[in-house]
Amino acid sequence: MRSILYPFTLSVLIAVCPLEKSFSQTTFPGDSIKAILVKDWERAKAYTADYMKAMPADKYSLKANDSVRTFAQQLLHIVQANAFLVSLAKGESPNFSGRQLERIQSAQSADSVMYFVNHSYDDAIEALKKTTTGDLMKTNTFTMDKPYTATRLSWFMKAFEHQTHHRGQTTIYLRDAGVKPPDERLF
Repeated sequence: MRSILYPFTLSVLIAVCPLEKSFSQTTFPGDSIKAILVKDWERAKAYTADYMKAMPADKYSLKANDSVRTFAQQLLHIVQANAFLVSLAKGESPNFSGRQLERIQSAQSADSVMYFVNHSYDDAIEALKKTTTGDLMKTNTFTMDKPYTATRLSWFMKAFEHQTHHRGQTTIYLRDAGVKPPDERLF
């Protein structure tokens, strides 16, 4: 059996290796990457809007547990992180104000949360559209306890990952409120 598998495996490897090499050398134009990211950010904005609309306005102060943020605060946290990480993606020095927005009582209503969240997604989308292809690979650094350096493309992707994470956390809040979470939006 071993003698039969060896030639077969060798022939598969010989056939696949040139394909793998040509695929790894494939480059994607920066404008294509930007278009993909813009489309994903627009989808994420719509998906987050589905979550905000699903939660009854009188439940925005709901906490899944006493030691965690309210539903409104989770979404306002997304706003603050989007602003912080997207500023790095734009090549700017971030103005990190901590959890201030999460603590402003007038920002906690459903209408206020929706306004701030939509604005933060619009800012990210507009920043992506304005970023030149050449700027995507430029780096930006911020220092907290140590320096963190990443490409602007990476800062955009970190912002995207962060908002996805926190939106996902709000699924529990919807379930605690007796609301079915919105269907997933992959496309």
